[in-house]
Amino acid sequence: MLNSLVLLITNISYAFNTYIQSLIAMREANTKDLSLLLLLGVIWGSSFFNIKIATYSYEPFTLALVRVIFASIPLFLLCKFQKIKIEAFSNNWIWYALIGLCNIAIPFVLIAIGTAKINSYLAAILMSTTPLSGSILAHIFIKDEKLSFLKFLGVSIGFSGIILLFFDKVVINSENYIYALITILGSTFYCIGGLLTLKLKNRVNENVTTSTTLWSVIFLLPLSLFFEAPWNSNPTLESTVSLLYLGVIATGLAWLIRFRILTVNGLVFQTQVAYLIPIFGIIFGYFLMNEVITWRVIVSLVIILMGIYIFKKNNKSTNNGQ
Repeated sequence: MLNSLVLLITNISYAFNTYIQSLIAMREANTKDLSLLLLLGVIWGSSFFNIKIATYSYEPFTLALVRVIFASIPLFLLCKFQKIKIEAFSNNWIWYALIGLCNIAIPFVLIAIGTAKINSYLAAILMSTTPLSGSILAHIFIKDEKLSFLKFLGVSIGFSGIILLFFDKVVINSENYIYALITILGSTFYCIGGLLTLKLKNRVNENVTTSTTLWSVIFLLPLSLFFEAPWNSNPTLESTVSLLYLGVIATGLAWLIRFRILTVNGLVFQTQVAYLIPIFGIIFGYFLMNEVITWRVIVSLVIILMGIYIFKKNNKSTNNGQ
């Protein structure tokens, strides 16, 4: 265990230093830029152990519902403050509804189901592969997003890291492997929602996020009431605090920080958070949840991040900020 901890800290330190240097080289990022990106990585990386704690008391539909309700409040207020029209029920309502279903409601539920039975850091690692899953779907469904050789190499390396995780019986075994697959399915729905969002790429970002969040509430509310009868639950204070954190901080506040980064620094800079999420997920899982870290987990994480790096390095559409 001690050797695993030393290896973990060494790899994280090296990766973090390399990562910061690449950010500085990529653009003239100031301290505030880097601090906000780091904060976003911490918030999103911490969401997984909070999901784990929330599942102790809350069923998945109710967990997702309360999360999006608390997320929608700051987003709604932001739109009103900035006088941004919320178009959730406009002529394009069908797209807002589909994105709310595929990009928020379904993945939030699936991730809650999966994280309840697997280590929280494992959920963070599996979710970090979203860009890789998205590239495959984009290759199939979008004409101008075909995989080049180097992008395919990055995707292949990244997924080989996931496959290695399934050979680690300490982390994934016969009792929980299906939940790991459910978590991966949740990340896939994020990708589907992301592709659908391209239909609204000319709309104001805050409006799209607020409108799709409102639709996710509409989808989740009847499911929670009908299947889980949340009024009969007796949640613990710990689970409730974690759920409030997920809604207000990990969803609402995090999306507002994301808006700011996108506006000031652009898409390329913002997407670098994908490298931070699994690293912080492992840190929180190990130190706060006492989850076991094996050498295969460390190797898998390095392989996955390497695959994501190669893919992003050769993703021309992303580098062009589209």
